[in-house]
Amino acid sequence: MIEQLNMALFYMINQYAGLNPFVDTFAILSAQYTPLIFVIALICLWIKKGTTTKNIVLYSIYAAILGLIINYVIGQFYFHPRPFMIPIGTTLFHYPAETSFPSDHTTFMISIALMMSYFKETRKISMMLVILGLIGGFLRVFAGVHFPLDIIGSLGVSIIASLTVYYLKDSLTSLNRKIEGVYSKIAGR
Repeated sequence: MIEQLNMALFYMINQYAGLNPFVDTFAILSAQYTPLIFVIALICLWIKKGTTTKNIVLYSIYAAILGLIINYVIGQFYFHPRPFMIPIGTTLFHYPAETSFPSDHTTFMISIALMMSYFKETRKISMMLVILGLIGGFLRVFAGVHFPLDIIGSLGVSIIASLTVYYLKDSLTSLNRKIEGVYSKIAGR
């Protein structure tokens, strides 16, 4: 039942791939490179803001790393082929034939965005990043490298990762201070 729904949603989204070169190019670039926007946002927040925001940036990085670790563990116990491995749909770019569930790209993006949403200092940017992360995940389905449930699974992993880091944030303060100290020495501050 769930797999049938997954396939139906995949076909509904992916059926438009390969029909318009402009849309396909936008989808390819967005699906592959949207995580870079998140990295740039973290760098900008780190450079331009104070200690509180630096802590949030570090928490966001921890959440993304934890999310990717959770994905790795899931992948060790559960393998779900990518659409092009079955093969079904239209694939817009080459991608390794590995497990599709959950999406690492989407987990990375949404973990960062959700972590930022827990703090008033970064709440506005987090809302934009959540939307951007969801669009990036949707476009990975459009491009034929993920199924819709891969993206939904990423949301679940991201919620777990970001909440875990949020609840452990007080324990991570000393690590943050050490990282900020190393940064200050390197940056000459």
